[in-house]
Amino acid sequence: MQESVHVFINAGLNHAHQQIPAGDTIYIFEMGFGTGLNALLTLQFALQHQRSVFYQTIELNPLTIEEVTLLNYTGLLHNNPLENLFEQMHSAAWNTDVVIDPLFTLHKTKETLVEKKLNPDFFHLIYYDAFAPAAQPELWTTTVFEAMSDTLKQDGILVTYCSKGDVRRAMQAAGFTIEKLKGPPGKREMIRAKKQVPATKTAET
Repeated sequence: MQESVHVFINAGLNHAHQQIPAGDTIYIFEMGFGTGLNALLTLQFALQHQRSVFYQTIELNPLTIEEVTLLNYTGLLHNNPLENLFEQMHSAAWNTDVVIDPLFTLHKTKETLVEKKLNPDFFHLIYYDAFAPAAQPELWTTTVFEAMSDTLKQDGILVTYCSKGDVRRAMQAAGFTIEKLKGPPGKREMIRAKKQVPATKTAET
C-alpha cells in the first residue's frame, strides 16, 4: 500500500491533478488491475478532491469474489464506507463503462496488453504496474512503451516502480522523457516518464 500511494497516487495522480484544469476529467489507464488497490486509492483521491476520473484497466486473471473478501484495504485506509464501492469494482461487468460513483467510471478488459488496442491520444496518466521484467520481460519492451506513448495525450505521463536501466532505455527509445524520482520504502528510485512529441520543424525561408 505504501508503494502504491508513493508511486501511483503521489507521483502520478496528484501530479496530473495539479497539471490538468479543474473540472476536466482525468483519464487513467492501469496495466494490471490485480487486487484493485490502485483503483481503490484513485477512487478515494477522486472523492477527497472532488475530481472526475475515467479509469480503464486490463487484467487477464482477475481475483474471485472469495479472494476479494479476504482483502482488508478499506480497513487499512480507515475508510470503511469505501468497502461497498470496492466490491462493486470487482463485480463490475467487463468490457463496458460502469459508473462506480458519479466521480469514478471504471472500464475493465479481460485480455493481455499485447492483445489490447487502446485509443490514441486518450489518457492523461498510465499506472504501469506489470510484474517485474524478470517475470514478464515481454511487457517492458520498446514496442510496448511505444503503444503506451501512442495512447497518451501530449505531455501525458507514465509512472512505474521499476527504474532498471534497460527499462529506462526502452522508454526513451519509445519517445519518453525520463524523470527519476525517489522510490517508495525499500526502493531507491522510481520513474515518471512524459510523452513529448517533437515539434515539426518549420522550413527555412
